[in-house]
Order: sequence, then C-alpha cells, then structure tokens
Amino acid sequence: MIIEEIQKKLPADFASGSRVWVYQSSRAFIEKEEREINEQLYQFYAQWTAHGAPVKGWAQLLFRQFIVVMADESDVAVSGCSTDSSVRIVKSIERQYDVNMFDRLSITFLRKGKAEMLPFNQIQYAIDRGFIDGDTHIFNNVVYTKQDLLENWLVPLRRSWLAQKIALPSDTHLSN
Repeated sequence: MIIEEIQKKLPADFASGSRVWVYQSSRAFIEKEEREINEQLYQFYAQWTAHGAPVKGWAQLLFRQFIVVMADESDVAVSGCSTDSSVRIVKSIERQYDVNMFDRLSITFLRKGKAEMLPFNQIQYAIDRGFIDGDTHIFNNVVYTKQDLLENWLVPLRRSWLAQKIALPSDTHLSN
C-alpha cells in the first residue's frame, strides 16, 4: 500500500509530532533531477540550524513532485529564521529547475500509482468525464505533522476538503 511506502521513506526516529512542510512542484522531476534535488535537500538539512543549534531535520522529494521537509522539534524548536532557510532552498530549486513550488491552485491526484496534477478549475470537468472519482486519492499538502502526513496526506477525494467544493456523482461511494 502507498502509505506503507511513504512511511518507509520517512525517518523512523522522528517523533510523530514532527513539523512538516509540503511543497508541490508544477511538474514531475525526471530521475536525474530527483537525484540532484535530494542531494541539495540533504546538504540543506545536514546543516540546518535554529539560533546556532542543529535542527533534527529531514527533506526529500517524494513521488518526484513533492518536496517534504520535516523537523523533529523534540530538542530544538524551529525558529522563523530556520523556517525561512528551508523556504530559501525550495525557492532555489524552483529557480534552478524552472518550476513553481508555491502554486496552490493546482491539485494533485494519485492515479495508477502516479501523481497527476489538475488545475482547480478543471476538477469538476475531470469528475464529470470519469477521469477521477470519489475514490481517487488526493494529495492534501496542508498536513502539519509527521503523523498527519501519514494519515491525511493521501486521502480519497470524497473524504478530502475538496469534496465540499465539487459535485460527485450520486453513484460514488459516499458512505464515509
């Protein structure tokens, strides 16, 4: 299952309440870019500090489209300046690869094991044409903690915040 695959990629020694930031790229990265980005993210979090103290951090590109940054604040809390430094690395990647990492008007779905993005204004059309349905998983990029990432990052459309904004066909399983 997808959740178990995600869990395997996340650092096991981080507290479930570790802070999480998810940045969605406007396109999927190719394998070479993925390797380069993961190396840049490693270089960032290996040196990440808050007021001179090392932050227990982690970051990786997941599904070739999402930069996930995590900080275990059990010992050192992330400050505004250290959060800004994480945004700077994402903005640097954005410029380097000519992508948009801060577009909140595109929604990404998991179809056939692959992340596929749709502009918000085309979602109802995609539902009406059967491209997606209430059981299609959506990436909820506003998760806040490691536990939240595991439980609520990938959810069926019918159980997501988006379900209130669109009309699902009546034959879709709406039991939840």
